[in-house]
Amino acid sequence: MNYGVIVKALRVRKKWSQEEFAEKIHVSRSAISMIENDKQTLDVPTLMQMVQVTNEPAVAVAIIMGMDGINILQNLLSAVGVG
Repeated sequence: MNYGVIVKALRVRKKWSQEEFAEKIHVSRSAISMIENDKQTLDVPTLMQMVQVTNEPAVAVAIIMGMDGINILQNLLSAVGVG
């Protein structure tokens, strides 16, 4: 499953740069870029850090349950009034 679109949607929703997001979850900016581009897998500790700093536990559940990334992105965008 590709998680990059979900990770990017979380970051964009918070209006954070890759560097800001990386600092908040204690990874490198390049790690965020690689995850967003599906070139690095998303491990559970990183996912849990993302959930904590974004306060978006539903996204973690969706990832764990294998929900399609595009559907999650559409739901996030609609929740913020964009979609």
